[in-house]
Amino acid sequence: MLARLFDREEQPALETASLDVVEDLGLPVALLDPGASIDAIVQRHPQLAAELDGVMLPDPDAPRDRAAEVRRAALVSKVLLNAFATGSGEVSAAQLARWQSDAGWLERALGCRPGELRGSRPGGPGVSPVGTGGPHRTPDLSVLVPQLGPELAGIEADLVRRMRLRELLADNKLAGTLTPSMSLIEQLLRDKGNLDGVALKNAKALIRRFVDEVAQVLRTQVEKASVGELDRSVPPKRTFRNLDLKRTIWKNLPNWDPESERLYVDQLHYRRTARKTTPQDLIVVVDQSGSMVDSMVNCTILASIFTGLPRVRVHLVAYDTRALDLTPWVRDPFETLLRTQLGGGTDGTVAMDLVQPMVTDPRNTVVVWISDFYESRCEPLLASMTALHRSGVRFIPVGSVTSAGRGSVNPWFKDRFKDLGTPVLSGHIKKLISELKNFLA
Repeated sequence: MLARLFDREEQPALETASLDVVEDLGLPVALLDPGASIDAIVQRHPQLAAELDGVMLPDPDAPRDRAAEVRRAALVSKVLLNAFATGSGEVSAAQLARWQSDAGWLERALGCRPGELRGSRPGGPGVSPVGTGGPHRTPDLSVLVPQLGPELAGIEADLVRRMRLRELLADNKLAGTLTPSMSLIEQLLRDKGNLDGVALKNAKALIRRFVDEVAQVLRTQVEKASVGELDRSVPPKRTFRNLDLKRTIWKNLPNWDPESERLYVDQLHYRRTARKTTPQDLIVVVDQSGSMVDSMVNCTILASIFTGLPRVRVHLVAYDTRALDLTPWVRDPFETLLRTQLGGGTDGTVAMDLVQPMVTDPRNTVVVWISDFYESRCEPLLASMTALHRSGVRFIPVGSVTSAGRGSVNPWFKDRFKDLGTPVLSGHIKKLISELKNFLA
């Protein structure tokens, strides 16, 4: 890695020294080859997979071992070289897939799941090489994500831009080698109007594959999220499934007969499972300008999941300088995304014109507004949002919706939302899911 920072005349000597070090450590010489993928090295030397997991998170309590430190440095150098030395010129589908795999190894070296720092799939797997990431140490993502996450996502986006995407999509065999990622989906959504025939068919297949994978992860998060308080006005159903065994034993302990060593139960206790039955309206408004692509994808899928919950009516609005009511297609995120038009300016007042008639029962309505809030008409939009909030609507402004929670928010809006008592929610998708589940339960 260091050899490539110096002049060509100095590279042979440095590379010779590197070769001696690697051989002395008993590591494969392929570590020094920038063209060798980490997957290929691990396939030939499977014992390295365990060493690479969490290799950039050494145990501070372990005694110092200089030989082990040099060995770790050699492995880390290979991981960094493959993740950041991407060259220039056109990129093939195989090269993109290889980089995504190598970037996954970098994330694993930091103790993360592949795809976690790049935000390619919210809370779920990205490209999945052998293994599952560092098993013992969890990194402080609040430190890593703002620095490394955007860098990796930027490199991936640059590789996608350098691909001859239309030519690749027109070839079924080459299109089959593409690995769906947020950057690739963004390019497909932007270019879908210029595709037809086989290319359009393959583009749709990639989008649906990515949507299905993300939906599976988000659906699990929705199911696991807190669902609010029970409705204690409704008596519990007296079924075996609802039997509260611990409480039943505790309440009947006075009936214990020490001579026969038997517990006589004269009263059974059951868990309450009833929930409130008041219908709730969920209105999701998403800024579909260029900076909010991942939020558009995630929120479209999230809205479709909440549509499947009982007693919840979901509306979905996307906007840039024009607004589009996507509610008729909200149950199918794939069809919804195909109807979006990414990019353009940002004028939230056009979206507000659609939202206001949707609010029929303010006390049972939540409006989630996802944007970076860099608006062309700030004052009128804030006035409308303030009026919604004061009418009784639960108004939740969200900076972005990604697995990492990163994103820039207009400080002017940020300060005024805070004064209004509705601070901008962290963009981490798990937090938004928890907020919505608590309100809609």
